Amino acid sequence: MPATRKPAAGSWPRRAAAAAAVVAALLALVLLAKWLRTLPGVQEFVLQYPGYAPLPAQAPQGLPAWLGWQHFLNAFFLVLIVRSGWQVRTTTRPQGYWTRNNQGLLRTRNPPQKISLDLWFHLCLDALWVLNGAIFIVLLLATGQWMRIVPTSWDVVPNALSTALQYASLDWPVENGWVNYNALQLLAYFATVFIAAPLAILSGLRMSAAWPKDAAGLNRAFPMEAARAVHLPVMLYFVAFTAVHVFLVFATGALRNLNHMYAARDDGGWLGFWLFAASVAVMAAAWVLARPLFLRPVASLMGKVSR
Repeated sequence: MPATRKPAAGSWPRRAAAAAAVVAALLALVLLAKWLRTLPGVQEFVLQYPGYAPLPAQAPQGLPAWLGWQHFLNAFFLVLIVRSGWQVRTTTRPQGYWTRNNQGLLRTRNPPQKISLDLWFHLCLDALWVLNGAIFIVLLLATGQWMRIVPTSWDVVPNALSTALQYASLDWPVENGWVNYNALQLLAYFATVFIAAPLAILSGLRMSAAWPKDAAGLNRAFPMEAARAVHLPVMLYFVAFTAVHVFLVFATGALRNLNHMYAARDDGGWLGFWLFAASVAVMAAAWVLARPLFLRPVASLMGKVSR
């Protein structure tokens, strides 16, 4: 049995002090926001910009069923991508290695590299996540759903500021995601889909063996150090976004929001909740099964597995 690493002396007091500082800062933010909302000018600003930027007249209303499947698959892959990516970053002695079969259509001039089983799993998940994302973008464009998460007017900026102020003051805006996301949601979804996701893909590709090593100009324009500096913060962004997203889903009308996301319906029934619970069970099972004992047989179908 490996020895359990004990916390460093004095770490708990420092953590407690840091937690207390965060709580104090949040409390100060709430009090400041509440005070600001008593000012006549701020009250007029919130009335003029209630938090929702107007959508184009042809924007679709409601959420289709395919969006629920995309939501589940995206969350499923992201959970495992973050887990496997963290293992790749922190594991010093992998429990297994994988080498691609260099034959048939996969045959290359250079011999295949041996990589850890964790990295093989991470790369497979990445490929599936990118494929799911490509389908998502095509469906967004084909159905007009892109108009719900892409800013189409500058009104989104003051409305986002108004929404942030309303959230901070704990007097939250009325939610109606079935018709129109609030401006802060819209900007967050836009940043996640069209900025964070491409950055994750590009930086991950730069660090992989698929990146052309002999492209001197391309490598100077996007060096390995820059990719590494981007990849981890983007992962942390996805974690933070997911945590805030789940919190707000449950804090602003859980049953209705879950029906929007999983059941493609706008009511307060329990169908969306049970579909969400089933999706969490599937993700939890995948988390438990994502270990060398179960990964080795699958990896051996695509190459050689060694210890």
